[in-house]
Amino acid sequence: MIEPKGREAARWRQRRFDLLERLRTIPREALPGTLTESRTRCGKESCHCARGEGHRAWSLTFMVKGQRRVERIPQEWVEEVRRRVEEGRGFKEAVSEIFAANAELLVLSRRQRHR
Repeated sequence: MIEPKGREAARWRQRRFDLLERLRTIPREALPGTLTESRTRCGKESCHCARGEGHRAWSLTFMVKGQRRVERIPQEWVEEVRRRVEEGRGFKEAVSEIFAANAELLVLSRRQRHR
């Protein structure tokens, strides 16, 4: 590919370089999706959940092969799963930024070619 010249192109190339440096390794335990908290009722009339907010329940919602999946997450796993979801989200955002930088560089290159 023909690399465009100029300050704007240099900024995009630097941004892409910085992101690629940050992504030298794929986070091994990163998770996709969203971790959410909900409240459920167990159905026992004598339980506190029948009168109040319900029992706390956590779930991870994600897509695999075009199918939406929802998995319950035990309370003791919540912090670890949250960390892994955030790691996955950061990785995905960085990849999207790299794609955007590549697209901007392509546009700049095409504009430069037409001059």
